[in-house]
Amino acid sequence: MAESMLGLKRSHRCTELSLENAGQEVTVMGWVQKSRNKGGIIFVDLRDRSGILQIIFEESDCGSESFAKAEKLRSEFVIAVTGVVEKRSGAANENLATGAIEVRAKSLRILSESETPPFHIEENSRTKEELRLKYRFLDLRRPDIQRNLMFRSRIAILTRQFLAEEGFLEIETPTLIKSTPEGARDYLVPSRVHPGSFYALPQSPQLFKQLLMCSGYDRYFQLARCYRDEDLRADRQPEFTQIDMEMSFVDVDDVLDVNERLLHRLFKELLNVEVPLPIPRMTWQEAMNRFGSDKPDLRFGMELKDVSEVVKDCEFVVFKSALENGGTVRGINAQGQGAMPRKKIDALVAYAKDFGAKGLAYVAIQEDGSYKSSFAKFMTEEQMKALADAMEGKPGDLLLFAADKKEVVWSVLGNLRLELARQLDLLKKDDYKFLWVTEFPLLEYSEEENRYVAMHHPFTMPMDEDWHLIDSDPGAVRAKAYDIVLNGTELGGGSVRIHQSDIQSKMFEVLGFTPEKAQEQFGFLLDAFKYGVPPHAGLAYGFDRLAMLMVGADNIRDVIAFPKVKDASCLMTEAPTPVDEKQLQELGIAIVKE
Repeated sequence: MAESMLGLKRSHRCTELSLENAGQEVTVMGWVQKSRNKGGIIFVDLRDRSGILQIIFEESDCGSESFAKAEKLRSEFVIAVTGVVEKRSGAANENLATGAIEVRAKSLRILSESETPPFHIEENSRTKEELRLKYRFLDLRRPDIQRNLMFRSRIAILTRQFLAEEGFLEIETPTLIKSTPEGARDYLVPSRVHPGSFYALPQSPQLFKQLLMCSGYDRYFQLARCYRDEDLRADRQPEFTQIDMEMSFVDVDDVLDVNERLLHRLFKELLNVEVPLPIPRMTWQEAMNRFGSDKPDLRFGMELKDVSEVVKDCEFVVFKSALENGGTVRGINAQGQGAMPRKKIDALVAYAKDFGAKGLAYVAIQEDGSYKSSFAKFMTEEQMKALADAMEGKPGDLLLFAADKKEVVWSVLGNLRLELARQLDLLKKDDYKFLWVTEFPLLEYSEEENRYVAMHHPFTMPMDEDWHLIDSDPGAVRAKAYDIVLNGTELGGGSVRIHQSDIQSKMFEVLGFTPEKAQEQFGFLLDAFKYGVPPHAGLAYGFDRLAMLMVGADNIRDVIAFPKVKDASCLMTEAPTPVDEKQLQELGIAIVKE
């Protein structure tokens, strides 16, 4: 029978007690982690969000009524205990923050009983994730998940403090907005008052934060909820949080400076990790050429090398045809892996094919300097030596090559490089390598839509020195855009925005918008730009990704209280679900079965 708390007040959380409290009477409350009845003495591990505390029940101290209740305790019962803090009678438990003490109970109240939970509430649970997410309210009791969410809260508080000190104002923007279908799919919300019309949930506060700059607020930030109806991955959710900011009268360096200092503060105060400033910068072109990725992981080498010139006269048809078709031949050097078994190399070839490779050529340099290769018979001894030299290959190394269109080769070798690093255990979670990637292409060509689309969004400022190419060679125009990358994950991105109406109009034209279409979709922003708009720029972080990397989790679901699974459903609440026919009628919506 559950009892009330009447007249009781918690004095401490479990791990707020130490030997300094010895002799004090305290009241603690929480969940029973486990209970051990040793006959005449009962040991209970009490858990709250701070950690675990051992409670001892003996009938001579707590009385027969409380002892009888203690005999009934099972895991996940919620209890309140009043007792005296003592030095632990047995050996101290080095694994617990409270391992040197225990509380000798004087009274016990059972505030709530519990059924047997479907899995143990313990750190690093091996229970299937589907079951844990179905009972997420229990999963959230696990100490490691609680630590993650408390850490996330500290990131938010410290970020707010830092940005406030830097003169930023926290301003909320709407979450029922106009749909502007560029980029990922919108989540749509039907309007009851305007039948047949819909709001969209924001993919980001982009347009509103630019309007705030037009309105003179100078420096804005927000921990903004955002929504994207897209396929999920380990670091993506349909709803997520951005640390969003915008600044007026600034250029690229100003935005990067304030964000470098923010990251320095977060990592120093929360992890005691010194982020060296300034954070290195690398252009998008250099990142792609060296790492095959616009979010390179700098914790290890294995950089891509272009060997097109070296192999241009060889007879190997794979290299030859790729170069004749305007492609490229590039390779990576897996140092010390020359003895890799053929089976493992075949697995790497299969992996490469997932990223568009038709195959993978390799050279294993033997300890005696000879070559074991999938294509040696098509190469002279001199050509093989020149190729190995170009790759800085030494005896014992494994050289892997891809030949195709440049974009395919980047993707294949960029991903292969990461897969090898995983296999060779080169990715240390506590090794934080930051990088700014700058000068992204302004546009990318979409084969699907048969037109250029904005790589970031239509309001990104082109680099001044490239703007003259917008008609003759639009793909060559670089943007004043930048991403902050940590250990191969894009933490955030932003750009300087267009604030001149002639450049904005031209940008819409290049993207295939008629003036009427641009006005229809973005008229409110374009109208605001007629009344004096300051130069402005901004950046947004994926808050969930940042928290994931800082706590060392492998998936953002471990730092989000109530996450969705791969098909964007919630296993706990079973959302999304069909709704009542009456609700649909009120909204003027009919569900048509295919």
